[in-house]
Amino acid sequence: MKVLIIGGSACGAKTAARLSRVAPKAKITILERGEDISYASCGFPFFIGKEVENRSSLTSVGFGPKRDASYFDNLFFTTVLTGHEALSVDREKKKVGAKILATGKTKTFSYDKLVLVTGATPIRPNIPGLEKPLPGVFALSSLKDNFAIDEYITSQNPKKAVIIGSGLIGTEMAEALKHRALDVTMIDALPLPLMSIAGEGFGLFVKKELEKNGVRFYGGEKLTGVKSDGERVTCVVTDKREIDADFVLLSIGVTPNVALGGSAGLSVGKKGLLVNQFLQTDDPDIYAGGDCAESLDVLTGKPRWQAMGSTANRHGRVIADHIAGAYREGDILSGRRFGGVEGTAVVRVFDLCLGKTGLSLHEAKDAGYEAIDVLTSNPDILSFMPGSTQMFINLVADEATRRVLGARILGPVGRGRIDKRLDVVATAAFGALTVDDLSDVDLAYAPPFSTALDPLTHAANTLRNKIDGIMTSCSPEELKKRYDGGDSNFVILDVRNAKELEASGKLRGELVNVPLVTLKERIAKEPDLLPRKNKDIVIVCRAAVRAWSAYSILARAGYDRRRMFVLEGGMSAWGYETA
Repeated sequence: MKVLIIGGSACGAKTAARLSRVAPKAKITILERGEDISYASCGFPFFIGKEVENRSSLTSVGFGPKRDASYFDNLFFTTVLTGHEALSVDREKKKVGAKILATGKTKTFSYDKLVLVTGATPIRPNIPGLEKPLPGVFALSSLKDNFAIDEYITSQNPKKAVIIGSGLIGTEMAEALKHRALDVTMIDALPLPLMSIAGEGFGLFVKKELEKNGVRFYGGEKLTGVKSDGERVTCVVTDKREIDADFVLLSIGVTPNVALGGSAGLSVGKKGLLVNQFLQTDDPDIYAGGDCAESLDVLTGKPRWQAMGSTANRHGRVIADHIAGAYREGDILSGRRFGGVEGTAVVRVFDLCLGKTGLSLHEAKDAGYEAIDVLTSNPDILSFMPGSTQMFINLVADEATRRVLGARILGPVGRGRIDKRLDVVATAAFGALTVDDLSDVDLAYAPPFSTALDPLTHAANTLRNKIDGIMTSCSPEELKKRYDGGDSNFVILDVRNAKELEASGKLRGELVNVPLVTLKERIAKEPDLLPRKNKDIVIVCRAAVRAWSAYSILARAGYDRRRMFVLEGGMSAWGYETA
């Protein structure tokens, strides 16, 4: 059985390694256009920031050997041909035409099964100044890019960096460049950084964290050009300003490399090649995986493109198993399916950690769910433990079925482990668990690791209260919209003490401050302390715990639950201006 793999990065390397183990008689060949294979591209920003100091660690396995052609030959019986660019696929004859880049000669390779893992290419905007390569302007995609950036910083000693785009790589690179003592500015067409993961509420906190660490962020600005002095870049131009720069990183996304498959008549979706649950394309003898292929979204049932190293490696295993199983009739491997993706991602932003899995509230509504969400703020570990701080969870579910649909989580780096909670939500969404199930999961507890009821358990219980109508609430974004819309038909009940108000500010508008410990007595003495009919009451404290207690006190006093709203997350989750 001849298996030809086009592309030697994550998915291609994983396919070859797995296939060599489950199909020992397979003849496996990898054609790679570049000179490097199987490198840890997700580690590039950390190498550039010098958290990872040894360059060989990006290309070597834990016990030392470099993952090169000889390594794959010796361990996985795979022939790796670098500098070979695949140009055409003849599906009828099962042949691939390729160019040997060093000589310009062409060669034909035959296959029984073909695996397209051609990856993606960084987007290079069509703007004045970028008509051709310009010294000092980089994208970060390949191992060659990684070492070129490191060498440029070392040899040219740039002072001012501008990063175009604030996605995962752009944000990680902002921190890396600050570690290298560069002055860093980020620009993005979207108003806040990491918008696809953070949303507006958490995006405000990410922006503040960047600025706290000396990174300027200009959101809502369009890149219109770059300037140079004839030798290297000197300036970045947006529709609002000019920014001096002697280093520019283009980080506005990538485009899947689908031309090879498309020219062979294989179906292309909105972005990548379309595949089935076994990662087969229209042609059952041709598979596609990694960044050039689309996957099934677990929650929408529709194709979704997810360019992640984790996804690529999962693809590779499924492809290998299905190829091996197909040659052994009835083999269990032939039934192995790719379970799909949920858009799970996590990123460190200096001292913050941010993650998302599944659907946001708006994405869930667009997908046809009766979506409802809640934002909670709880200590990441028990408050009496050193280093305890707040963890924010935005949990989303379907109100009709109560199924968990996703979450955004924000917290400190190194404490509280937001990735742990994110993985629990990803598992719950994948397994179609409800918020009630999530509330009952027996999560690990000890004071250095969690609170007695985990922050995720608190989030699930709070969302259950909201679904069941036991509590009404509003998010910071919803309250901000009321302010922006000129709505004054509400009063703020702030149940914090005077010192807290002075230390962290208070909300604008009509405000009544009654510390929680005195609220019951005040309401008994002044039944009309707060409006009962003509205005809503927004109840505020630091993290919404006391506000929930105040809500219960007012409900017992006869206030209408439908006109009372706990501010979700409290003032600790309020990223907007204060009075």
